[in-house]
Amino acid sequence: MSKKRLYLALIILFVVLAGFIVVKYNKGKITEQLTFYTLLDRKGDLARAPEWASVRSHAEHLIKTVRINPDDRKASIALAALFIQEARATGNYAYYDKAALKYVEYVLKNEPNNFQALMFKAIILASQHHFREGLKVAEQARNINPYNAFVYGIIVDSHVELGNYKAAIDNADKMVSIRPDIRSYSRIAYLREIFGDFRGAMEAMQMAIDSGIPGDEGTEWCRVQLGRLYEKTGALDTANLLYQAALQYRPSYPYALGGLARIALASKNYRQAEKLYLEANAMISDYGFREELAEVYDQMNLSQKATNTRKALIEEMLKESSGNTNSSTHGHYSDGELAKVYIKAKDYNNALEHALLEYNRRPGNIEVNETLAWVYFKKGDISKANRHITTALKTGNKNPVLLCHAGLIAAKAGANNKAKALLEQGLANNTFMDPELKKESIDALAALH
Repeated sequence: MSKKRLYLALIILFVVLAGFIVVKYNKGKITEQLTFYTLLDRKGDLARAPEWASVRSHAEHLIKTVRINPDDRKASIALAALFIQEARATGNYAYYDKAALKYVEYVLKNEPNNFQALMFKAIILASQHHFREGLKVAEQARNINPYNAFVYGIIVDSHVELGNYKAAIDNADKMVSIRPDIRSYSRIAYLREIFGDFRGAMEAMQMAIDSGIPGDEGTEWCRVQLGRLYEKTGALDTANLLYQAALQYRPSYPYALGGLARIALASKNYRQAEKLYLEANAMISDYGFREELAEVYDQMNLSQKATNTRKALIEEMLKESSGNTNSSTHGHYSDGELAKVYIKAKDYNNALEHALLEYNRRPGNIEVNETLAWVYFKKGDISKANRHITTALKTGNKNPVLLCHAGLIAAKAGANNKAKALLEQGLANNTFMDPELKKESIDALAALH
């Protein structure tokens, strides 16, 4: 899961059977009637995961309970929890988020202050990138139970995505003081990374791993995130070992396969990178795998394959984000991801349109500002690029790609000393990044000497 899904739900609850929405037309008006969703078959090795048999068995029990007694709120909440976990396990957020939200809304209609239902609703809204709405619901839940660590985690995630970093830190401190565990340590790690403390981020992520159970999805997800941190500091050998370890503890784990694919790409082993990305994508739906697969095809000079991969990805994103915008279930906001894919496709007009849509929702978020700055740079509007990259740098994040973006923008703006410092930092560890960006950065730095 890309970081856009990150830290939303490291929950290990029950797993679930689900259903579908029947849409009826009544005198020209659409009414939604909730029927029982089916639990979709998992793909590839996920269907052979050790928990899958118990997932299906428990799902049958829960669905039977709800069919017999639709007013059983505990069973409805359990179903919602199971859908949320299955969305995380399979990447099929479009299907399972909608299913989970239906059960949650049913409970809240009859019990508006149900704490668990409010928490799950906040998780689903955050999963769909409705961060402002999700924060409001999470704060409502916190007011009901201010001593629950998990609700602070949802609040932390929402503040990070909205760019409210001070509030995120304050709530992370509360979370870890209530319950220092894998969920709180992983959030501390991400915040340290945002503020440029890679070593501190690594230490906190290792603490998250140590407090988890080896083989659990949440633990191995944290192990993969630790590998990503090592990637960003240029320690590809260490990252490789972490991805291999994740696969030992959780065989065929898609995100570990994705990590190994990046290592293969960095080593110019393009066929192996392609194989691993395809293997991961066959099991779980994740935009990131296909974005990076297109990068592999770029490096293999298979331009048509790269174009087709991006085109299919864009079509899927647009489809999943469509719907009734007046409804909280209208879909996943994909504008940030869309902007990045359009940039890679060199469609800068569409990239700008979607980058601005995302910016208008989250003007304080550093990643959103970085994307918008890079679009403006590509379109030759250096003044606006400089303004937004300044916001992107406000936390002191040391991500090499961000530093190279900022250095190139500064060079175009004529701030040569600043550009030189940024580019030197970005290239210092010889971190693997988009070869085009790396070459452009190296050339710009050479011109500044």
